Amino acid sequence: MINVLYVEDEESLAMIVTDSLEAHGFMVRHVFNGQQALVFHQKYKPDIIILDVMMPLMDGFTVAKEIRKTDLHTPIIFLTAMTQTDDVVKGFKLGANDYIRKPFKIEELIVRIEAALKKNGQGMSNNKFVIGNYTLDTLKNTLSIGDETEKLSYREAELLKRLIESKDKVLPRDEIIRTYWTNDTYFTGRSLDVFISRIRKYLSGDERIKITNIRGVGYMLSLD
Repeated sequence: MINVLYVEDEESLAMIVTDSLEAHGFMVRHVFNGQQALVFHQKYKPDIIILDVMMPLMDGFTVAKEIRKTDLHTPIIFLTAMTQTDDVVKGFKLGANDYIRKPFKIEELIVRIEAALKKNGQGMSNNKFVIGNYTLDTLKNTLSIGDETEKLSYREAELLKRLIESKDKVLPRDEIIRTYWTNDTYFTGRSLDVFISRIRKYLSGDERIKITNIRGVGYMLSLD
């Protein structure tokens, strides 16, 4: 049985989500604030953390930051009504694996939980990818060059992996959005642009690596 730590201060929503997850076979431990979340994380070692952002005592971003100091692997999914791109990027940079906007359907949450758990269980033999002078480790979500290592968000690491796997071929924009976001909207399109820009910066230490925007089609990673 999958152990879920669910952190939500809105009591009525928490009851609905908890009951629904338990009906689908999950074991759910629900707490109302960030301070309780840190205590329960240490005590019960959950398989996954479902984390509201706006909470009393300690917000979800702070909770994720504290958890990632000692735990780099337990998947974290943010649930929030915040929709600004900067907020989304901040969440992923703090170590979130996924981000679901309220209101949401319980079926979507369950699919996201299953996907995060599946990715978290990847074996060591498949987790390293090389492009130019860089090595991407998708188990640790790190990008290394020489003695320097950059911590990536889960989605950044997965997107870079797909680009590397499709080297010298165009990775269609709509395929990326279907895989890593929910649908092709202005919001998800803008999010993708932000992620590609960040990946370009991460790879700037090797001038041979290019990520080309094929307008209206997608992106292509190449090595000169």
